[in-house]
Amino acid sequence: QVQLVESGGGLVKAGGSLRLACAASGRTFGSLAMGWFRQAPGKEREFVATISRSGYSTNYADSVKGRFTISRDNAKNTVYLQMNSLKPEDTAVYYCAADLFGRALTTVQAYNYWGQGTQVTVSS
Repeated sequence: QVQLVESGGGLVKAGGSLRLACAASGRTFGSLAMGWFRQAPGKEREFVATISRSGYSTNYADSVKGRFTISRDNAKNTVYLQMNSLKPEDTAVYYCAADLFGRALTTVQAYNYWGQGTQVTVSS
């Protein structure tokens, strides 16, 4: 079992920044690939970013590339999502997810464990 707890969401104006964190417990964090996804009202959950077990490899959705940065601290069992130049269309519930097989894929189905989500609201 893996427990994931997100934090850092909130309300921010367009152009602003937020940093999300996801604390993991229950399994060796360094064995997990981690991802961030988001879900806006009335829409399907979509891929945002993923990071490999070591942290050396990352991948981003085109919509956030150049604005968001995913990182991890294996000593603190935490993955982060730094979000800069936020836009109203970034408004969503953001979820972190863990892949037990360490694949760092971009599909929802590839992830085994999910956090409860944290709301990010960007006002225009």
